[in-house]
Amino acid sequence: MRRHLVLFVRAPQLGRGKRRLARAIGDVAALRFERMMMARLLRRLGRDRRWRLHIAVTPDRACTALRRRLPAAAVTPQGIGDLGARMSRALSAPPPGPVVLVGGDIPALDARHIAAAFRLLGKCDLVLGPAADGGFWLVGIRRRPPPAKLFGRVRWSGPHALADVLAGLPGLLTIGFLATLEDVDDAAAYRRLAPLAGL
Repeated sequence: MRRHLVLFVRAPQLGRGKRRLARAIGDVAALRFERMMMARLLRRLGRDRRWRLHIAVTPDRACTALRRRLPAAAVTPQGIGDLGARMSRALSAPPPGPVVLVGGDIPALDARHIAAAFRLLGKCDLVLGPAADGGFWLVGIRRRPPPAKLFGRVRWSGPHALADVLAGLPGLLTIGFLATLEDVDDAAAYRRLAPLAGL
């Protein structure tokens, strides 16, 4: 079965995304960061033949422009609901085969991390990439649909997100973990990681 990689992103728009970061560095710098990260991920991950690229984007109206710009990728809207509902939908959308979903704000992310996730999915039902702030930067599933309560009672955007996901998982799932990476959500992370993104 074909492997599927989902980039779960917000279309860069001035004054819309990365609000915590924008409060510290300004809207224009935050927009520049989002654009650079999307271009970087597409360059690093988009042409790899080991998986089929899908892009789950918000806001939904951004799909048309992205489809024109990236005709080789399957672009779908994230739709309505909280972060968990939107991620579950994005994980369920591709055709049969293992699926890995990643966000767009991990400067260290490259094809080696994605390949490692798919290798782990050969042995596990679920793979998670822990983030340094207590969240996670990757989730992968071997079979679909995802477990019904995969993102049930999760306190998003805080230090408990990964722990909440793990606490809500049904028993008998085999879980694999990747290396801990850091995402860019605030000014401190931006200062540490911006050089990795070429900023």
